[in-house]
Amino acid sequence: MHYTSADCIAYNVGLKTNLLLLMVVHPTFSFKESATMMDLIVRPFQIADREAWQVLWRKYQAFYNSILSDASVELAWTRLHDPEEPMYGAAAVQAETIVGIVHWLHHRSFWTAGDYAYLQDLFIVESARAQGAGRKLVEHVYSSARRAGCSRVYWLTHESNNTAMKLYDQIAERTGFVQYRKQL
Repeated sequence: MHYTSADCIAYNVGLKTNLLLLMVVHPTFSFKESATMMDLIVRPFQIADREAWQVLWRKYQAFYNSILSDASVELAWTRLHDPEEPMYGAAAVQAETIVGIVHWLHHRSFWTAGDYAYLQDLFIVESARAQGAGRKLVEHVYSSARRAGCSRVYWLTHESNNTAMKLYDQIAERTGFVQYRKQL
């Protein structure tokens, strides 16, 4: 029996013993993957994460040469914790340090009965890149969207973001659509 990283995230809700039990019950489970799972967890943001979240979100904005006002940052954080908002976020945590963040939102579609989940922001600190944090955050969004009855998860990336696209090409379908935008 083979378990994906998404399956493992479900078992790794802060209880490392569950992963050890999984390894004992299913001997084909990879020890290397289980060790990585114990080192990196994905969880929803907590109120105490505010400062670390803001540092990473500002770095994400800088990566795309954008700067949001303090009011916009405050509004985003407030929305992430408002149960009435269809906006969500999670942190990749390694050794009690947030090394990655993801934001997504749900919205209606004319094409399907189920909502779509739009993965709006994904950022991993440089020292944690290429170690599975990005994949685990995207898989967390997939799992959350599936539980919410969404029919698809989609996102955009800049055409120059080749490193990220190497991962995205492995875990999703490149649609070929081109985005157009008009600031209002």
